[in-house]
Parts: sequence; C-alpha cells; structure tokens
Amino acid sequence: MSEHDPSQLRISDADRHRVAEVLREAAAEGRIDLEELDERLETAYAAKVYADLVPITIDLPGDSRLPVPAQPQPQPRPMAVPDGLPAAEYPTSIAVMGGVDRKGVWQVGESHTAVAVMGGICIDLRQARFTSHETVVNAYAVWGGIDVVVNAGTRVIVDGVGIMGAFEQGRDRVAPDVGPDSPVVRVKGFALMGAVSVIRKAMPGEPGPLRRKMLGH
Repeated sequence: MSEHDPSQLRISDADRHRVAEVLREAAAEGRIDLEELDERLETAYAAKVYADLVPITIDLPGDSRLPVPAQPQPQPRPMAVPDGLPAAEYPTSIAVMGGVDRKGVWQVGESHTAVAVMGGICIDLRQARFTSHETVVNAYAVWGGIDVVVNAGTRVIVDGVGIMGAFEQGRDRVAPDVGPDSPVVRVKGFALMGAVSVIRKAMPGEPGPLRRKMLGH
C-alpha cells in the first residue's frame, strides 16, 4: 500500500474503545446478535490500522464517534504552465471516511487516480491545465462518491461500471462547445455501492442557464 494511504495508518487504543462502544450499542438495538458482537469486538481489539475497522462497521449506521484517519495528501508540486500562472499537480486523490476537493487552477497529467472509500471526492477540471490532449481519470468509489466536473469546452468519455451503484454522466448544466482541439477526459473505473458522476457546468463565476434566465439574458 502507498505510504499516503490513510486507511493503513495505525489506530490507537482510544479508537478501538470507540468502535467497541458503537458495536455494543448496535447489539443493544438488535442490529447484531451477541455472537456477532463477540466476534466483532475481538476483531476491533485486534485491529492494527483503520482499514481493519471497516469490515466490522460498514453495515452499521454512520456514527460520529467512529475513528476517522487523518487525510495526508501528496504535497502539491509547483509547476510552470503556458500562461505563466503557478499551478500544483496532484496525481491522486484519496478519501477514506472523509472528503477531498480538487478545484481552481491546477495541473493534470496524462492520468489522475481517485479512490473514495466511505468518503467523497470532487475533481473540478474546469480551470485545470492539461498536459496532454487526452487525460484519463481512474475513479474508484466504494460506499462513497466521486464527482468529476468539466466545462463546456471539454469532451467527456464515461467508461466505467456501476456495481449496485451508479457510474454515469449527469445532465449538462451548460451546453457543450467542443471541437477537434478540445481536451478529452476519459473517466474509467467502477462504483461499488457508490456513485461516480460526471457533470458539465459553467466556468466559476459565470451564470448558468437558470441564473441567466433570472437575470433576463
């Protein structure tokens, strides 16, 4: 596993005790039986990293007391872009029981990998600087959600699989305006009991169709 994967961070005794309390309350509410409670408590107290806790709590309602790992993200790497604006490059976005937003002016290479496990990620490419004509976004959502946002001038190809979930392009919020030189974003991967959505929106600061209608344009 990558050293940046928060699911592989070590947990504390306090984390184990919080999970044990949640499990005991679930048993008291009749969500799990006593035999399951014993098995899950044994697993909780033997857990070493946050990922060990996911299988024993995934089928229980969300609880704010469940331990949430810190979200160490790759440090942005300063890059030079054609128009001289400074930009940062993020090769990955990882959200485990948390959230990650990529937006504004940032540089995207030939590929970007996003992994959401019981968390949410927004990859806003409207102001992104592409280093190649075609960019592949590898999106994997497991009990989580990933939104990919593009502007009117970006061609989008959605090529993923939804497994008891959705992997799709939503309705455009702004009319597409693509041509032969338009950058291509290909979104691949899968959504397992989660969702990966691609949405076309107006550039930040520009009014969308509804706003223009309200303004009388």
